[in-house]
Amino acid sequence: MNEADGLVKDLRVDTSRQPGTCTSPDRPAPTSLLAAGAASILVIGGLAWVAGAADWLSHPGFRAWQTVCVAITVQALPFLILGTLISGAVNAFVPAQAFSKALPRNPALAVPVASAAGIVLPGCECASVPVAGSLIRRGVTPAAAFAFLLSAPAVNPIVLTATAVAFPGKPEMVAARLIASLATSAAMGWLWLKLGRAEWLRMPARHTGHQHGHSRWEEFRLGFQHDFLHAGGFLVLGAMAAATFNVTVPRSVLDTFSGSPWMSVLFLAGLAIVLAVCSEADAFVAASLTGFSPTARLTFMVVGPMVDVKLIALQAGTFGRSFAVRFSSATAVVAIVSSALVGWWLL
Repeated sequence: MNEADGLVKDLRVDTSRQPGTCTSPDRPAPTSLLAAGAASILVIGGLAWVAGAADWLSHPGFRAWQTVCVAITVQALPFLILGTLISGAVNAFVPAQAFSKALPRNPALAVPVASAAGIVLPGCECASVPVAGSLIRRGVTPAAAFAFLLSAPAVNPIVLTATAVAFPGKPEMVAARLIASLATSAAMGWLWLKLGRAEWLRMPARHTGHQHGHSRWEEFRLGFQHDFLHAGGFLVLGAMAAATFNVTVPRSVLDTFSGSPWMSVLFLAGLAIVLAVCSEADAFVAASLTGFSPTARLTFMVVGPMVDVKLIALQAGTFGRSFAVRFSSATAVVAIVSSALVGWWLL
């Protein structure tokens, strides 16, 4: 009996010292980690300053890069906040049964319904990613959630109104953007339904839905905080990549591709991906590219809200890198084909 008591005592002592527990003496305190990180940053910054970084930071090229990077981030930040607010509210306040009742039970029919539902959300791609992630966690079929993710930033009333203002007297451009964007989002939803695999999704583990006995407002706060911090970091990375392209590629390159109809379509599709202009403003950028054909400019407006560097980064952070690479590549191809066909038909 004494030996058994001693064994139980030893087990209790060992359990209290397992790594990751609050009483583990081997685990550094959070304050120590923060202090070490801050000291490292100060040391690196001091060494860079001594090495001549001050002159490099004052270079006009870096100042231009900094301005573009901040502009893209500030432009997208309100819509990212909108998306994460909606995501947190959906997680805390909306019953899971509401989504299954709103969408058809047949996944193939749920895709076009979800695609059309994107018309009512006044946000950009930064807002649609966390919302789509929240929908999937609440039981919505991924195909329908992805169709909504693509359509919401491309066909909402703000975007269509901005397109009409940017192209005055050309209602066919607004109609072409609406049709091509809806066709692309629905096609990608059906494509995922047919070929998509669950193992490609690597969504962050977190609680979804209201837990009995917990404050709904506290769950809303925690959900918003998680999604905003998680997506905000990837937004900044995407903005940095877009700013790098804006600064390093000379404007004369644009004139090289504008003469060929097909090359102009492909070039503006690629330009939309790397510029990462918010969907509420991309129509004005497209309207300024007067040397390109209407179909090429339509492609710029259809591809941009669905595939750009910051959106790819956001998707990678929310759904996983494997998903982002496959889905973004397929979306770019479908969007280009859809824009070309609709542009040939209407423009």
